Amino acid sequence: MTSEQLLAPIKAFLQCDTPDEWINEAKKPENLKILLLDHLICELKAGQTAMWLIRKYAVDKESGKALLEWFQPYEKYVYKKEGTLESLAEHAKLSKAIVPKSSSVFGQDLIDKMVLLIKEELHHFYQVLEIMNDRGIAYENITAGRYAKGMMTHVRTHEPAILIDKLICGAYIEARSCERFAKIAPHLDDDLNKFYVSLLRSEARHYQDYLSLAQQVAGEDVDISDRVKFFGEVEAQLISSEDTDFKFHSGAPSLT
Repeated sequence: MTSEQLLAPIKAFLQCDTPDEWINEAKKPENLKILLLDHLICELKAGQTAMWLIRKYAVDKESGKALLEWFQPYEKYVYKKEGTLESLAEHAKLSKAIVPKSSSVFGQDLIDKMVLLIKEELHHFYQVLEIMNDRGIAYENITAGRYAKGMMTHVRTHEPAILIDKLICGAYIEARSCERFAKIAPHLDDDLNKFYVSLLRSEARHYQDYLSLAQQVAGEDVDISDRVKFFGEVEAQLISSEDTDFKFHSGAPSLT
């Protein structure tokens, strides 16, 4: 499948394209550092979101503990600046089998999809960190952008609506990531171009997995299209409106 074929359903799903103003800002050499730093953190947060969903809705206590242990080296690197690229490589695999809790109504599908997503996001985290190390870009803390929080503030407050909305938000975040990888890749050097193009396939599948899980949780007789449309509008507004803070998922850069 070509990149164009992968991107076609994503372009149909998203309600707006990335603004040209963002692309112009992202391709500036002086912004490569913040782009990579924010991308690195986005990969960790994507994995953390999937872990939270599994632990809250699908697995027993021991499996939840195993997931936390899997993430600890990555979280210590980001939040406490502990560890190295080499030490992270030693923790690339989940140490224990993940077992569904008996009371879970979501079945193995949520676990399978989210564990695969976590594996890929942590691998991408490692790849971005490797690129940063090769280019002499040291890790440093940066502030979070408005994007994810801007969507999550609209999540409903009762179940199963909370889970449905979070899964839909996850679909949009993954779809936008895929779209942005494709948008920025042609403007970067050959190595980064190849790297971002290589991410398209997994990101495209992630958004579809989130959507299918949202429909599964809602039930086949429940139409979630209104919620999908609603969050699409929220996401498009965040992407297309002016934003004073340049990040990987930020809006149109403010001229002021």
